[in-house]
This record gives sequence, structure tokens and C-alpha cells, in this order.
Amino acid sequence: MKETIKTSRTAGYLEKIFRALNAKYFNGELEEPIITIQSTPRAYGHVTVAKAWQRGDTTRHELNIGAGTLARPIENVVASTLHECVHLWNIQNGIQDCSRGGQYHNKKFKYAAEARDLKISYDSRIGWSITEPTEALCEFILEQGWEDIRMNRIEWSYTTKGKGAGSSTGSPAGASPNSHSIKYMCPCCKNSVRATKVVNIKCADCDVLMVAQQ
Repeated sequence: MKETIKTSRTAGYLEKIFRALNAKYFNGELEEPIITIQSTPRAYGHVTVAKAWQRGDTTRHELNIGAGTLARPIENVVASTLHECVHLWNIQNGIQDCSRGGQYHNKKFKYAAEARDLKISYDSRIGWSITEPTEALCEFILEQGWEDIRMNRIEWSYTTKGKGAGSSTGSPAGASPNSHSIKYMCPCCKNSVRATKVVNIKCADCDVLMVAQQ
């Protein structure tokens, strides 16, 4: 895969991820949104309750992934995208899954998200919003061959409150700080793998130890 170092390529990559998630977890029944990459320093992403975009004769919801959060491990980016897909599904089916101006996620969101391979934890300020990928979702990501997005807007500070309907909130928002995996790369052939803990691992092709990436 070509490196995702242009915004146009990254947007296309996120669209590809959305379509695969839609097919696997929603039977392809989600209306496709307009996917945007904008600065959201208080959230990993958001969806709009209203259809905010005109496209030809149709109107579309907006699904945004925060520009300052793109360079997280791909499993976290995918989990945030799937989080927003759950909001879209609930909007599409008339299910109110948030209150307090879209900040507080209720158990309707929790149940819909957990049915789709997300681990959801509770925070008193934002409800059932803290989002982590499950092992099943990580396996799906590996099967797809999705790789990290290698670009990111530099945003120096985050707050813990989110605004806007369907925002995934937290620190900065919507995911556990402990959910990150470690990427190991072969210094010779540049093949890479991920592990959820510190390991000593060799590249079988090159017979050298793989190096943890900072």
C-alpha cells in the first residue's frame, strides 16, 4: 500500500475502512457519509445528526476523524471510526444514544457498540463512551492488511469534554490510553508486526531481531 501521507489519500483510505466496516458489522445498510478530516481537539471524531452535506441530489451525514489523532495505531483509528458508525446506525434507525448535547453516551450506545466488536467503558462525564478495539476487531484489521496512517496534525493540548452530536469523547476522546499496541519492524526488509506487550521477535525472512518503533 502507498504511504498515507497526503490528505486526499488518507480520506480515501478512511472511506475504504468505512465501507469494510459497513459490510461486516452493518450488512452494508449504513448510508455512506461524507468523511472529513478536521481538527477536533476535544474528540477523536464525530458524526452530525443532520445531513450536513449536499452531494448531487442527495444529502449526507458527516463523519469526521480528528486530524490530530490520525497517527494513532491503526486499531485505535478503526475503533474510533466504528464508534462513529454505531452512531450513524442509531441515527438511521431512530435510536437516541446520547444526551447532554451529544456528550453523554447511554447504554443503547454501549449495547450497539459491543455487538460490533468494541469494548466500551464508563466515564461519569461522558457515559458509555470510552472505546477500545476487541481482539476480534484487531483480527479483522489484520485480515484487511490495514496499516498505520503516517500523517497527523500537530495539536498540543486536549481537553476532556466533547461537543457535538455523536462525538466520541475522553482523553482526548473515546478510547483508552492503555489500548495501544507496540509496532515492531524488521530493520532489513521493513516488514512489521504488532504486539500488545514488550517481546523479542525475529524476522524469519532476514533472521534478525525486529525493532520496536517509537
